[in-house]
Amino acid sequence: MKTDLYQGHDYYLMDELLSDEHKLIRDTARAWIKKEVSPIIEDYYERAEFPKQIVPGLASIGGFGPYIPQEYGGAGLDQISYGLIMQELERCDSGLRSTSSVQSSLVMYPIWKYGNEEQRKKYLPKLASGEFIGSFGLTEPDHGSNPGGMVTNFKDMGDHYLLNGAKMWISNAPFCDVAVVWAKNEEGRIWGLVVERGMEGFTTPETHGKLSLRASATGELVFDNVKVPKENLLPNKSGLGAPLGCLDSARYGIAWGAIGVALDCYDSALRYAKERTQFGKPIAAFQLQQKKLAEMITEITKAQLLTFRLGQLKNEGRATSAQISMAKRNNVDMALKIAREARQIHGAMGITNEYSIMRHMANLESVITYEGTHDIHLLITGFDITGVNAFK
Repeated sequence: MKTDLYQGHDYYLMDELLSDEHKLIRDTARAWIKKEVSPIIEDYYERAEFPKQIVPGLASIGGFGPYIPQEYGGAGLDQISYGLIMQELERCDSGLRSTSSVQSSLVMYPIWKYGNEEQRKKYLPKLASGEFIGSFGLTEPDHGSNPGGMVTNFKDMGDHYLLNGAKMWISNAPFCDVAVVWAKNEEGRIWGLVVERGMEGFTTPETHGKLSLRASATGELVFDNVKVPKENLLPNKSGLGAPLGCLDSARYGIAWGAIGVALDCYDSALRYAKERTQFGKPIAAFQLQQKKLAEMITEITKAQLLTFRLGQLKNEGRATSAQISMAKRNNVDMALKIAREARQIHGAMGITNEYSIMRHMANLESVITYEGTHDIHLLITGFDITGVNAFK
């Protein structure tokens, strides 16, 4: 087990914009990660296994639905607090943040926003405590960037719904207790249904052979004439806008999380450059290494400012989907570029698991395409500024 040496970096004194509660939440998450997760994450990544034993601790730091009201088991925190937790989690590993943000934004959020009071009280406290793990079924084998083309469907059978279809690339699927599944009714309208493990015909085969997000469990959701009780339909919103609203919340968390990856890579590269000696002096003394490091902290700082402002807008209920897309796209691209530069600063050591760089790089290759690809988010911004839809 290795020691987590990470130190935060705040070039523009962003901490002065945070409340004492924000800093306490962030520092609590960081301390838990350093003690409980960082020492084991490389081992679990190599084994392609999610460390299930950390779930209670993840719940204890607010990793599941931090902005969900306390009456439903959440912490009742604001959106900046949520972002800071995601930043600390992804600083450790994107798969860790993925597990948390799926639970929070893609499972708890729709039950809270689109469900009724009975559904909120039934599911949210157990999801907040980690007793239940959830997954989100939107992407299908033939429908990724075009989720509206989904073929998963349900029919009204009088006293229940009959659900058929399949979803893939689903985080948490192999061991989820519940799944929020998006499917079309007989009129072609999209609705969310809560499907519970144990329902006959519902299976969750695991996806193997991943070279990215290996410490996060991924699988399929398969529905073969699954009888879903009518009370499991989320009644308060339908249409494609319902799942896309969930994705807005998750993409917002990713924008913060990507900053965590970038900070971890920068922190490691800066420390290594000061310690590694060549030609009689630390490589940090060479101009090209200083250029790399200076550009890294500049891009991180820009992303921090962008995302903090987005958090303020989220707290005020004014953040738009297009603004969230811009932050997700910019920050993940920024983090991937920084990871690649950090790998070069580390030289050959950068490809070993003694450092987190290559693991971050591999993880980000998933993050840059999931929940809206790099190109799709660019077109969302293009549509927003021109009013012309390039998707059709």
